[in-house]
Amino acid sequence: MKKITGLICVCLLIAGIVLTVSCQKQESGSGTQTGRTAAPEKLILWVYDSGRIEVLTQLGRQFEAEFGVAVEVSMVDLSQIRTQFLLAAGGADCADLAIIPHDNIGPLVENGVIMEINLGNKRSSYLQPALDGFNYNGRLFGVPLAVENVGFFYNKDLVPTPPATWDEAVAVTERLKSAGRVDYMMGLPDATYNVYAIYDAFGGAIFGKNADGSLNGKNVLLAESGFVAGLQFLTNMVNRGLIPQTIDWDGAHVLFESGRAPFCPTGPWAVNRIVESGVNYGIASFPAARAGGPAGNPFLGVQGIIVNNNSPRRLLAQSFAADFIAREESMMAIFRAEQRPSAWRSIFETAGDANTLAFNAAGVNAIPMPSIPEMGYVWDAWVAAADLAFAGERSPQDALRNARLQIEALSN
Repeated sequence: MKKITGLICVCLLIAGIVLTVSCQKQESGSGTQTGRTAAPEKLILWVYDSGRIEVLTQLGRQFEAEFGVAVEVSMVDLSQIRTQFLLAAGGADCADLAIIPHDNIGPLVENGVIMEINLGNKRSSYLQPALDGFNYNGRLFGVPLAVENVGFFYNKDLVPTPPATWDEAVAVTERLKSAGRVDYMMGLPDATYNVYAIYDAFGGAIFGKNADGSLNGKNVLLAESGFVAGLQFLTNMVNRGLIPQTIDWDGAHVLFESGRAPFCPTGPWAVNRIVESGVNYGIASFPAARAGGPAGNPFLGVQGIIVNNNSPRRLLAQSFAADFIAREESMMAIFRAEQRPSAWRSIFETAGDANTLAFNAAGVNAIPMPSIPEMGYVWDAWVAAADLAFAGERSPQDALRNARLQIEALSN
């Protein structure tokens, strides 16, 4: 009944559009056959990667067959999507809909250029963290499609059972290193996103929260004890020669793929290259900071559809996203085309391939990456703090205190 009701609403909306176009045709024709025919209604959807273009084009054709409205799908660079929505949302140079990562919505919401989404009873069909990702100040501004998070890759030939704590990871690495079998515990693809689970395991967080649970961008927690402890751990590992001082995304993967490091923190995007390397790998949850403590939680990324609030077709666009795409058959088609973990609960919970199951387990309590505008000032300050600490130029405490002051100065 819910599905039927939603589709009836789509049909009524499109019927209204058709009636309007029909009237325009009659008026322009002045009762004769000489009037210009009005252009057919069409939605434009932008995507920032190629993995979903084919399936979304197929779904667009299905939408057109059912409701008579075409959907044109184009690949557009993510930075251009952000720029066009901010600067040209009301004009012909902007799409009606776009797929973006959730952490990009802050400025778009603040500038009023994307619509609030009402999923009604369909909310219960989605993973709560996926909804949280597109939640901004208690309101939903996107239809979630997929979720993704980093996992803790381990070499099964070197470490048959993944470590439960970082102390165990250090101990096994030191034994392997003493035997000449490895050079490092792991390389760092970065000291921020890919290893956020370490900061979390030690009790760190980036922002405090308001009474309603939303993030408070004015309450920066980088210099608090938990976050400092996370950077102190990484710095200790650098000083002990268990992590290279140089941060190198490709180098961290090569260390793991060549068997010279037993661990690598990375995500679904690296699976193909790791498989091709031939290393016997597993994917686990991140170790806890101490025995009996909780596993470290990585960042959660959510991709979803946003609707241009200034589009003359915004209601039709919202119906395409919140009624047509937000149903199990459409979400299943998207998942089958590109097997990122689905934001649709039943599809997520029944995923059968080993890698997807492992990433799901590693990210079961993943933390949505902050989408508030202040997060834009965090990355550079955080990177600089880690660089200073690893080089021995500042203590982790001082480096993160300076980072916090920098973020506060830029965001005030």
